Amino acid sequence: MSQTYGMESPGRHVGHPQRPPVRYVVVIDADGLVIAKLLLETRQQVEEIFASASEVAQLTQGLRPAKGADGPEWDDALQGYSLAQRRAADVYTLRV
Repeated sequence: MSQTYGMESPGRHVGHPQRPPVRYVVVIDADGLVIAKLLLETRQQVEEIFASASEVAQLTQGLRPAKGADGPEWDDALQGYSLAQRRAADVYTLRV
């Protein structure tokens, strides 16, 4: 017979630092394919998904987008997109 009774208790939980929350959702037309870029406050991209995904609708529900992401603060995050694409982009700022 075993010297222990029942199940062993779980070990200590090891906390990991959490990633900062997404602050911006940029919906941009990439040559006919509309995508949503999820960005941190620093405008570092953490995810890119199809803009038609239900998650994008949930994230942006009730928010009004700003039109255009052509300012210098968006240069690194949206490099590779034309100025016309960036001007036509919708930028949602999420509540944190």
